[in-house]
Amino acid sequence: MNKLWSALLLGAICLYGCKTEAPAEEETEAAVTKMELIQNESDYQLLLNGEPFYIDGAGLEFGNVEALAKHGGNSFRTWRTDNGQDTGKEVLDRAQANGLYVTMGIEVARERHGFDYNDEAAVAEQFERIKEEIQMYKDHPALIIWAIGNELNLRATNPKVWDAVNQISEYIHEVDPNHLTTTTLAGIDSTLANDIEERAPDIDLLSIQMYGDIVNLTKRMSDAGWDGPYIVTEWGATGHWEVGTTEWGAPVENNSSQKADFYRERFEAAIAANKGVCVGSYVFLWGQKQERTPTWYGMFMPDGQETEAVDAMHYIWNGSWPENRSPRLEEMLLDGRGAYDNIMLQPDETYTGTTTVTDPEGDELTYSWEIMSESTDLGDGGDLESVPESIEGLITGEGAEISFKTPAQEGAYRLFVAVADGNNHVAHANIPFYVKAAE
Repeated sequence: MNKLWSALLLGAICLYGCKTEAPAEEETEAAVTKMELIQNESDYQLLLNGEPFYIDGAGLEFGNVEALAKHGGNSFRTWRTDNGQDTGKEVLDRAQANGLYVTMGIEVARERHGFDYNDEAAVAEQFERIKEEIQMYKDHPALIIWAIGNELNLRATNPKVWDAVNQISEYIHEVDPNHLTTTTLAGIDSTLANDIEERAPDIDLLSIQMYGDIVNLTKRMSDAGWDGPYIVTEWGATGHWEVGTTEWGAPVENNSSQKADFYRERFEAAIAANKGVCVGSYVFLWGQKQERTPTWYGMFMPDGQETEAVDAMHYIWNGSWPENRSPRLEEMLLDGRGAYDNIMLQPDETYTGTTTVTDPEGDELTYSWEIMSESTDLGDGGDLESVPESIEGLITGEGAEISFKTPAQEGAYRLFVAVADGNNHVAHANIPFYVKAAE
C-alpha cells in the first residue's frame, strides 16, 4: 500500500527542484517590462506595457510554474530573490519561458527574528545587500513589482522598519523606473496604516495577507482608514490560528474539499468584490509546505499531485472547470467520530478509519492512510517546521475503510487519508487523536 508521505523527499525534489532548462542568454535580452499604476475617476488599474493587467497569481517559492500557466494564472510572487535552490535569474527566466510575470520578494530582516532597526550599522549593511539584488534583476522582462519584505509588522514594535522600507523603495524608483514597489502586511489596522503613510510614503501600493478573516477585508481596510490601492498577496485556507482546537490544543484542519469551497467563496467575497482598489491577488500556496501539518496550506501534495484547491483557482481564472477534476471528500471518521470530537484512544488497541469520497468523472480511486505524531516543532508566521514522525506498521487493510492499532506511547497523533484518482489529483483529510491509558 502506498504511504501518504513516503514520497515526501522525492516529491519535494521534483516539485521544488525540477526546472525547465533556462533560456539561452540571448532569449532573455528582451525589452524591460513596464508596470504602471494609474488612478481613474473611481478606481485604480495596473498597466503592463500600456495595457490593462489584473493579477491572477499564486505564491510560488518552489512550486510548479508550468502548472500555474496551464491553469490560467498570469503571475507569481516570491519571498526573496534567490531561494536557496534557484537564483533570481533562474526564477525570472522560468517565468518568462511560461508567459508569466513576477512580483519578486526582497528579503528584509524581521524584528521578531531579533533584528534591531535601531542598529544603524546593521540597517545600512542590509541596504547595501539589497541594492545589489535590485541591480542584478531590475531589467529582467518577467519582473513587474518589487515586494519589500514579508509581514514586517508581525510581532514588531519598532516603526523604524518602515523607514528602511521607504529607503529601499526610493532606491528602486531611482534606479528602476519601470517597476512598482509594495510591502506585504500581516493584516492591517489604523496604527499600521498611519505608520506606513508617514514613514513609507514612497511605496506604490500595499499588499495585504489574510486567511479566514479575509471575508472582512473591506471592513478592515475601512477601519484602518486606507482607501488606496492594494494587492492581496497571501490568502487561501483558514489559518491554523483561526480554527477550533481539541482539548489538548491540536488545531482542526479543514479537508481538501472544504478548503476548495473556501477558496472560491473568499475570492468572490473579498477580492473580486473589491476590484478597482484591489488590483489582483496571489493565492497561497502554489506548492507544498509543512506548517502544523504537511497539508494545511499547500495546494499540492508532497509528490506534486494537485488538490481540489487547484480546481477552484482554475475555475476562478478561466470561468470553467478543468477537464479532469479532483476527487471530492465528503467525510472522514475515526472510530465513528469526527475531528472536533476530542477523540481519546487506548494504547495498543484497534480502531477503524473511514472516509467517503466521490470522483466527478468516476475515476478509480486509490486510498492511502498514514498515522503521524502531532507536530511539536512549531514555527511562527510561516517559519520553517520539520515534518512530524510517521509511524509505520499500525494500519491494516486498504480502501475507504481501514483498521489501525494505536501507538503504545501516550501522546497526540493524527490519522491522515489521501485519495488519488490516477490523474494527478488527490483529496485529503486528517483527524487528531490522543492516546492515553485509562486511569
